[in-house]
Amino acid sequence: MTQELMNRFARALENRDSAGLASCFTPDGVYDDYFFGPRQGAEGIHDTVEHFYKGGREYRWDFTECAGDDKLAFASYNFSYVSNAPTAGSERILFDGIARLELRDGLIQRYSEVFDRGMALAQQNFPPEQVCKIVNRYADNMRQRPEWARHIKKDATP
Repeated sequence: MTQELMNRFARALENRDSAGLASCFTPDGVYDDYFFGPRQGAEGIHDTVEHFYKGGREYRWDFTECAGDDKLAFASYNFSYVSNAPTAGSERILFDGIARLELRDGLIQRYSEVFDRGMALAQQNFPPEQVCKIVNRYADNMRQRPEWARHIKKDATP
């Protein structure tokens, strides 16, 4: 079931089909993109798809090694696109990642992911200082999240 769902997910994004992508989610589902942040519901998912296509074209997304149950699943993926960034040229931007899927009634309640942002940015030939600035902004945002408080405190005990 998860592999079929993820294939539908990937094909919808590749075809700029935000309604098709939203159909993979519960009505209140959240797509938490590692670049753009979380968006909820069909309108939020539409916004995420449009963000993708402002930044690139010719998307290819393959989910593999899906595993989990009817509440929580994970999938490895390979992802590529041609960036619209003027510095990127015409080379495909390639990276792999891991998707985390919270599921309800066979649909995605929350999608989140992890991939190497720095590698994705570096392939677009951004100046190193710009890559560093962007990656540090993500790190600063992570430090603000409550689940990281114990890791930040100097006197935290296990």
